[in-house]
Amino acid sequence: MSLADRVKAAKAAEVTVEGHREEIVQELRRKLHYKVVEGLGPMLYDRQMSDAELKLRVMEMLEWALDQEESVPLARADRVALLQEIADDVLGYGPIDPYLSDPDITEVMVNGPHQVWVERAGRLSLSDTRFVDATHLERIIEKIVGQVGRRIDESTPMVDARLPDGSRVNAVIHPLAIGGPFLTIRKFSADPFTADQLVGMGAFTEQVAGFMRRCVYGRLNIIVSGGTGSGKTTLLNVLSSFIPDTDRIITVEDAAELRLNQMHVLSLEGRPANIEGQGQVTIRDLVRNTLRMRPDRIVVGEVRGGEALDMLQAMNTGHDGSLTTVHSNTPRDTLSRIETMVLMAGMELPVRAIREQVSSAVDLVVHLNRLRDGSRRVTQVTEVVGMEGDVITTQDLFLFDYGMGMDEDGMFKGRLKATGIRPSFSDRLTDFGINLPAELFAPEPFAGR
Repeated sequence: MSLADRVKAAKAAEVTVEGHREEIVQELRRKLHYKVVEGLGPMLYDRQMSDAELKLRVMEMLEWALDQEESVPLARADRVALLQEIADDVLGYGPIDPYLSDPDITEVMVNGPHQVWVERAGRLSLSDTRFVDATHLERIIEKIVGQVGRRIDESTPMVDARLPDGSRVNAVIHPLAIGGPFLTIRKFSADPFTADQLVGMGAFTEQVAGFMRRCVYGRLNIIVSGGTGSGKTTLLNVLSSFIPDTDRIITVEDAAELRLNQMHVLSLEGRPANIEGQGQVTIRDLVRNTLRMRPDRIVVGEVRGGEALDMLQAMNTGHDGSLTTVHSNTPRDTLSRIETMVLMAGMELPVRAIREQVSSAVDLVVHLNRLRDGSRRVTQVTEVVGMEGDVITTQDLFLFDYGMGMDEDGMFKGRLKATGIRPSFSDRLTDFGINLPAELFAPEPFAGR
């Protein structure tokens, strides 16, 4: 055998030994994890025990359990690292704990126990993080949903919840998740984004920020539209921050995510059915109830069903200045979706009557897109003008200029530009003492046109 062949064989043997050792360590980790959970039991969920005391108990139990195992010798550094990993599993959210505390990561997607994806700056990447097995991942999911009073099991294999910091959680387990369980966490920043921060990130221009501030203050009804993960809730939070402190604001959400700093804010959150299928409180129930709570402003986290009819009714009966979000591809699609959702309410209404309600209620649609470069931008600001025959008429006030191309880093150089059209609600805002300067709508040339 040549020297090269001997070196290659030695390397192969080294890889085999290392792989075998890794399997043994993983098995040891699994054993220790189960021993701690079994040994401490209900103590892990004792809210009267401080975090420091609970961590001390866990580490003591781990040290004891590891001393009973002699299956694999561990160096001091490896021993400390292994104990810390298992403590994170038991006390926190396991292998994904570091990602949840990393401010640069905006989303964590667990596609089964052995595949974890993360999103940084709008781009996805596969991490080298793994769970021990499906049971380990299920235990972490149960811990997350249990903290907010939700449950997940074979009878309820799908759940929406939120972490204590407001991050949105979706989990799907067996039998619905083939190859799962699946866990998706959309993180929320510790401090909500401000309008100035979004301007700095290029989401929209300072000119458009000033325009939207005037529209909110002037009690226009605004819908934020866009696809999944385009930043609708973030923008809704920013728009809501423009509401004056003197207004009584009521927010309605499936899972409470909005964080408003005004003094007079009431937050309502929907509730799923219990194990007997009873006790569900829908967004529609909550929207109806807000009308009895003397709101100045109603902010609905997302309209996705029959509550669209109640929202339109509220907008058309003196509750001006309402805000909500809708999943859609364009502002025109937004209006079509609202029309469809009103029909889902089960009312036998003529299509023309629905469209008249929509055109009368909605003043402005602000549309977001998540672009190919990973950035989230406002790409259209569209006014709902009224009806022409059976058609709702709209006009674009600001459009994103895609024709400006991309820079050497693959980032879009475009920005929102005024189309030169002055909104028809200008006089209405003037009556409120709000002036829309003519320079806001000065037309700008679009590249490639």
